[in-house]
Amino acid sequence: MSSLETQVLIIGGGVTGTGLARDLALRGVQSIVVEKGDINAGASGANHGLLHSGARYVSTDPATAIECRKEGKLLKRLASHCIEETGGLFAAVEGDDENYAADFPHLCSRCGISVQTLDAKEARELEPALSEKVIAAYLVEDAFINPFQLSLENISHARRLGTTLLLHTKVIDFTRSDKHIQAVRLLNTKTGEQTTVEAEQVVNAAGAWAGEVAALAGAPIAMLYSKGSILVTQTRLAKRVVSRLRLPSDGDILAPAGTVSLLGTTSVRTDSPGDIRPTMEEADLLVDEGAALIPVLKGARYIRAFAGVRPLVGTQTNGGDRSVSRGLVLLDHARNGLENFTTITGGKLSTFRLMAEKAADLVCRRLGVSNPCLTRTEPLPSTEACRWSEPGVAPRLWMKQPDPEDTLLCECEMVPRSVIDGIIASIREHKGKPDLKTIGLRSRIGKGPCQGTFCGARVTAHMYERGELHLDQGLTNLKDFLRERWKGERPVARDVQLSQAALKEAFYCGLCCLELEASEKVRLFGKRPERSS
Repeated sequence: MSSLETQVLIIGGGVTGTGLARDLALRGVQSIVVEKGDINAGASGANHGLLHSGARYVSTDPATAIECRKEGKLLKRLASHCIEETGGLFAAVEGDDENYAADFPHLCSRCGISVQTLDAKEARELEPALSEKVIAAYLVEDAFINPFQLSLENISHARRLGTTLLLHTKVIDFTRSDKHIQAVRLLNTKTGEQTTVEAEQVVNAAGAWAGEVAALAGAPIAMLYSKGSILVTQTRLAKRVVSRLRLPSDGDILAPAGTVSLLGTTSVRTDSPGDIRPTMEEADLLVDEGAALIPVLKGARYIRAFAGVRPLVGTQTNGGDRSVSRGLVLLDHARNGLENFTTITGGKLSTFRLMAEKAADLVCRRLGVSNPCLTRTEPLPSTEACRWSEPGVAPRLWMKQPDPEDTLLCECEMVPRSVIDGIIASIREHKGKPDLKTIGLRSRIGKGPCQGTFCGARVTAHMYERGELHLDQGLTNLKDFLRERWKGERPVARDVQLSQAALKEAFYCGLCCLELEASEKVRLFGKRPERSS
């Protein structure tokens, strides 16, 4: 068993954990980040990428609304390369609460949020897809932020400043001595190797898994798990973030994400954060609710769905999970008899930087470090290897200077061989092992309408040619990749997308003989989806 020492051990490689690593590194504090999966494996990689103006929470959670407003302005200045300043539009339709619609400007003003009133005609001129039944509309300063690029850029900068990143590494035990965590035992889930880390401070930034990590350390947290599912359209259906002007509910946000749109979200209580997936029933609900404001959603092609779990700290309320605060939660576990253990959870993607700052302030006080937070003033650097997760980037660059020798490995998203080679080099540089899933996280392969039908085989073949794969590694790799794609395809497998799924099955199972065992197929996929009427 190997051993490591560090000033701070950060548990969790989502946007909060990677943001915290960068914050500490800028203060001159050494840290190790451990993540049981890959970067953004939890809620940080399963959201609609909405950089909130705060307007969504002006009625239900004004404190969070103000946090979102302040942090959104900071991020637009400091991480502009990760953001598309789309603007946002809130609109109500006939049957919605007219009192809420009328109060909306006052509620926004109370939180310092900029809002502009539109009449229905003006709103439809700006967003032609809006319903003819719009009765009220307002412009706000919502935007889209790429969560994958954001986390990758944060950890990339932190690593250049000395941070160590351990992926596919799970916390399995804490050793306590008096009022301190003396050591943390880690397990590499790929190799089975165990490592012991001795850290002066331990920060639990595990998101929805924060409760499980805290319980393992003997510091239980009361948490609720709320699953939210989101649908991905084949094309972009609106210029702005379009939100239903009502209290937060199902299917009331359509967010642009480069070349596609994301329709969400649901709120379904779940017992644990593990192995969650969207359902056909949720997909139908989202389309029905969303179409009341944007009718074209009824006939749109959906290429996949995905789901994440909101880490909510607290207990059940009469208003359901949506009434639980989305504010950040910083817990000093000295109250549990642990003077070097901290949990940071809750919050929003929009407030990740503030969450990291608050946690870093506490950790630095304990370490006796007086260096100030620099993430409020220092722009987040942009790196070549972190930009390929953004929809539309690869096609723009490839078409500007097309190279006939630079073969397109993913035609849907126009990802050339050179991009895949660059991503593989970056993964190797960070001591990772390239496979289709890790490459897919850092690029757009598998995310187009064909959902990996052709790029899966092409990238696998290319990796064999490079010597990255040997013997049957590619088959195992490909199965894992396609299995993950199918989780998102199944809930929207109807009409054209059902035909696409049938083509993929014919290609891989019929032509390539890449068939799963019957028992595994039933466990993963259940009953074969039927065409929806």
